[in-house]
Amino acid sequence: MYTSVADQTTDQLGGPLSVLVRQKRDHVRLSALMERLRGSTGEEQAAVLIDIYRLVFPHAFAEESVLWPVMRRVLPDGEELTLQVEREHQEVNELVTKLEGLEEGSPGRADVLDRLTEVLDDDVRDEEDALFPRLQARVSRRELQVLGVLWELVRRIAPTRAHPVVARRPPGNVVAALPLSVLDRCRDAVDRALLGAPDTTTPALHRASSVLAAASHAVELLPVMRSGEDPSTRVVAGKPPFPWGTALLGAAAAGVVVAVRQSVRRRG
Repeated sequence: MYTSVADQTTDQLGGPLSVLVRQKRDHVRLSALMERLRGSTGEEQAAVLIDIYRLVFPHAFAEESVLWPVMRRVLPDGEELTLQVEREHQEVNELVTKLEGLEEGSPGRADVLDRLTEVLDDDVRDEEDALFPRLQARVSRRELQVLGVLWELVRRIAPTRAHPVVARRPPGNVVAALPLSVLDRCRDAVDRALLGAPDTTTPALHRASSVLAAASHAVELLPVMRSGEDPSTRVVAGKPPFPWGTALLGAAAAGVVVAVRQSVRRRG
């Protein structure tokens, strides 16, 4: 019988450096942010969502890069356990991507927010009650501390936005870390500046945010960013994966057609 991470003290979890202590601390912060999110609107809600993204996505990225490979190595059913959480992480990415395309008051936005908080709650419970106690039973206190340091280092340089196309496993996620982290953190700064910005600067800030988002999407579509992925994380809630390769080829073909037509018009 395992004891949930939520019910253990710092010393029981391996001391202040332990990865389990760091995980628990982030989960407490997430719980407080989701409480603030409930009932919030307008700029307040936008600010809370940015805080949630900056907490959740680097946290999950560091788990997938540092912890899950260890769990797959030391637990007999580590592959199955981590794959389930990867699917939860993928759904969070897809929900946030959908949410960012819905303005406040849009039909369905409240449902997406509700589902997002539900999946995040489930993810925390799965980790604290099942995954981490299993890991704790298999590795030493010293190993938990080493993992904690590595996890923190990766978390500090990880992307802070949803990237549902990028692989949840190495080498794709490792390759994606640096460019997406830089773009995401720049976009975070721009979006924060938008909150309460004067009308004279709002259009320029919106354009800057859109440019950074487009650059991130372009990076996501590079084939190397999807390498190492388990195909099942591309199917969430029974939906088939989006055919990104086909979409990219289609966009390229459309661009060629437009260029040819413009050239013909100029000659005419």
